[in-house]
This record gives sequence, C-alpha cells and structure tokens, in this order.
Amino acid sequence: MKTTNQTLDIDGIDKKILRALMEDARTPILEIARNVGISGAAIHQRLRKLEKSGLISGSKFVINPKILGYTTMAFIGIYLDKAMSNPEAVKQLKKIPEVLECHYTTGNWSVFIKILCKDNAHLMHLLNKEIQSISGVSRTETFISLDQQIDRQISI
Repeated sequence: MKTTNQTLDIDGIDKKILRALMEDARTPILEIARNVGISGAAIHQRLRKLEKSGLISGSKFVINPKILGYTTMAFIGIYLDKAMSNPEAVKQLKKIPEVLECHYTTGNWSVFIKILCKDNAHLMHLLNKEIQSISGVSRTETFISLDQQIDRQISI
C-alpha cells in the first residue's frame, strides 16, 4: 500500500466506476461504460490513472473461510519487551499463515494482529507454540470475535 500525505481528487465519473467495481470487480468494462455514459477506452484510461495514483491496486476474490473450516476469528494485542523487537517480531508473525493483519499501535500493545483459526484449540496452539515463543514477545491479550457485524470498505 502506498503511503502518502497527498489526497487525490476524483470526479463523479471516477466515483461511479469505483462504486461499480467495488460492488463486483468482475463487472465488464463495457457494462460500466454503458451505465456511466462514456467509452470503454475512457474507462480503461481512468482506471490506469487511479492505479497509478495508488488509490486502487488490483482486484481479488473474497474467500469464505468458514467453508474451509476456519471458524474462530481473534484479535491479539502483543506486548513486546522493547521497541527494538518490533521489526523482528513482525518478521516472525509474517511466517504464521493464520495471521491476516498486523498493525503497530498506540496504547498498551506494541502490535495488534487479526488471526483466523479453525477452532479454539487451534488458536491456543498458535498462541502458545507460535506467537508467544517469538523472541521479544512478553505477553499477549486475546479477544475472540463472536460475530462480525460490519464488513465494508470506505465509501466513495
């Protein structure tokens, strides 16, 4: 993800294109062009401009993890013994495939992660054998998600 302090001004046509693709990234360009009232070539040109700006980056399919047996979502606050441990701890967390997100934070924790597990036993194994064994991790605080109520992107 491109980090910048600059903001990008997008017009109404860009917003219509983005909304259509955010709803379904497989929407054909020509269908979007018909709905927006401009040519398919103009849609492609605008999408290239938006990609170059860093506003959008590719598209992806959304996997339903429950179908694969992953039913336990948890958030874990990780306390590190010193700030110097952060880069190495994150490097080790990247090696754990169940870690979906990792954030440096303000407040009590050094790092906050989102993790997806098959069940509570799997979560306990990851906590005890993988996460808490990382050098520099002094302790963790775990929150299990009972049910996700909101799942969305920023509004355009």
